[in-house]
Amino acid sequence: MINKDSLTHHISQQFNAELEEVRSHLLAMGGLVEKQVNDAVTSLIEADSGLAQQVREIDDQINQMERNIDEECVRILARRQPAASDLRLIISISKSVIDLERIGDEATKIAKRAILLTEEGESPRGYVEVRHIGDQVRKMVQQSLDAFARFDAELALSVAQYDKTVDREYKTALRELVTYMMEDPRSISRVLNVIWALRSLERIGDHARNIAELVIYLVRGTDVKHIGLTRMQEEVQGGAKE
Repeated sequence: MINKDSLTHHISQQFNAELEEVRSHLLAMGGLVEKQVNDAVTSLIEADSGLAQQVREIDDQINQMERNIDEECVRILARRQPAASDLRLIISISKSVIDLERIGDEATKIAKRAILLTEEGESPRGYVEVRHIGDQVRKMVQQSLDAFARFDAELALSVAQYDKTVDREYKTALRELVTYMMEDPRSISRVLNVIWALRSLERIGDHARNIAELVIYLVRGTDVKHIGLTRMQEEVQGGAKE
């Protein structure tokens, strides 16, 4: 098992600085993505096309941050040839930025739906579900980043476990909205935009879970993707690897 202190003992202080810098860049990107998700949901619920447009404009900045962090990781791998926990840190960062960029993409899709719904006027069914599931996935993104910042495998596990709740509530909302469209065909266009926004939120939850799984890999040294929540819990709460 590793923690923040275990990543600060190197002969080269410059190596320490490089590791901390790339990690801080990841967390800065995460903070911007978190704001983007929050603003996207708010723009949809409040019919704020101006805020939705801001979300779309931030996407280019997030894409550039992904490229910059990826280049930093490549340079560290080439120059330092890190091993053990340092290598896991670089791998986890390089994979996490991909998920963060995709969260940004999904937030941009929600913003596009917000603009379309604003243009259509009347508020459709499904906004309660958007607010509720939006709050849940925003919390997942926040906690996955907090887990990365603190090397907290237990918090990461709770994020992964909560993803099942989001998936279940998404499916329930989807069934209700499909039923509503069947009862009122005039609502189809508007409600479809809400359904696509909910789909983006569900995917954001999936990406937050991916980041949480990378935190567990970083801290415990075990790849927990595709092993199921029961075994994941055993890895986190059981013995640790170096």
